[in-house]
Amino acid sequence: MNHPESYRGQQVVVLGLAKSGVQVAKVLDRAGAKVTVNDKKERDQCPEASELEALGISVVCGGHPDDLIHSGVKLVVKNPGIPYHAAPVQQALALGIEVVTEVEVAYHLCAAPMIGITGSNGKTTTTTWVGEMLEHAGLNPIVAGNIGTPLCEAAEQASPDHWMVVELSSFQLKGTVDFRPRIASLLNVAETHLDYHGDLDDYVASKAKLFANQQPDDVAILNWDDAVCRGLVPYIKGRLLPFSMIEKLDVGVYADPPYVDGEEDDVKRQIIYADEKGNHHTIIDIENIGIAGQFNVENAMAAVAIAVAAGADPAVLAAPLADFKAVEHRLEYVLEHNGSAYYNNSKATNSKATVMALNSFKEPVVLIAGGLDRGSDMMELLPLFQERVKAVVAIGETRTKIAKVAELAGLKQIKVVDNEEDAARTLTVAVQEASKLASAGDVVLLSPACASWDMFASYEERGRIFKEAAHNL
Repeated sequence: MNHPESYRGQQVVVLGLAKSGVQVAKVLDRAGAKVTVNDKKERDQCPEASELEALGISVVCGGHPDDLIHSGVKLVVKNPGIPYHAAPVQQALALGIEVVTEVEVAYHLCAAPMIGITGSNGKTTTTTWVGEMLEHAGLNPIVAGNIGTPLCEAAEQASPDHWMVVELSSFQLKGTVDFRPRIASLLNVAETHLDYHGDLDDYVASKAKLFANQQPDDVAILNWDDAVCRGLVPYIKGRLLPFSMIEKLDVGVYADPPYVDGEEDDVKRQIIYADEKGNHHTIIDIENIGIAGQFNVENAMAAVAIAVAAGADPAVLAAPLADFKAVEHRLEYVLEHNGSAYYNNSKATNSKATVMALNSFKEPVVLIAGGLDRGSDMMELLPLFQERVKAVVAIGETRTKIAKVAELAGLKQIKVVDNEEDAARTLTVAVQEASKLASAGDVVLLSPACASWDMFASYEERGRIFKEAAHNL
């Protein structure tokens, strides 16, 4: 797309309200475009509509009128969650109308260089961590997008001496054209969101758009241990700065000594940054990192790579690494009850995220899992069920699949909680059942391995109900 000011006097359609849609509509309206905002929800479910109408912006709720998209429309900006098979999106594409997401609009507005962070797991933790590191280093970060301020709003406020730190989903990236982050990081790739993308190739291609417009003076940060990430190297035009848990790197961020499968967990390791001059900087002893979990070591290494690429002195990064606390719903400690520790990992919306969470504990785990059925057989969980899990409480659409994997793993303590009309009650019962199965010294972990939408509006709602149920035991 072009800069928003180029649409002055032209018709633009914004699909979807919510925070991002409201901000995009305001930006384009201020730029002089003739903006129509459309949401399929009924008017009484669109509280933002009145605010926009007061500004003279047209709002259409309750469905997608047949005449919404026509040859006079010059741009469609869609909410990332709206699938590409939705009728107005298909109509726009058939007419050759450009369809983008808020990220593309914000990029054209933003005077600050952007840092883009994506991955199947760990995005929010890493993005938050980068913000804290850059703040500690005096580099003026603005953390925006999926966390913090809506991206378009932040982009309008940014100046060239800021760094715009942005968490990005595959949904957002698929709708970009010119977007060029000066620093781009792909944390990992798991098989997820295939109901939206159709297949893994489209999902990976959407993630890879993060690097599509980078130039040689930009930086591309990749997980060197992830085969899909590493496979993108031939397409990277920016300066490569990898991170690795298992390989000592000549340039990049790595664990020393490397992690070895089957090795004892008490090996003393450090995070090391190797610069292009051959210097190897010790960042921190891994045991001193503020949050648990081997996957959080990966997140920490990615954050270090991003921070040094942005100009942070490696010597100042230990403090924000040590002081960092878990982001809500991401391996979040809740409480201790009868000697068992309860953790909320509701953000684990795919099986790989649950595998990573289970690997974080040496203690026996009573696992609460299950949710939206996207067609996975859940067999990726089998080895960890055998190695780390004491008992399973299965909920949601995938409860039968989860229970089957637990049976194959040889678990004797399996409880299936049938869905009730009241989703909160279902999860509360699951927490009560888990508490009966747990003994002193165990961990009770909500790590669903599935999205929440079969029962809850969001993973946040699911996590909050879990915490409330635990506190009410």
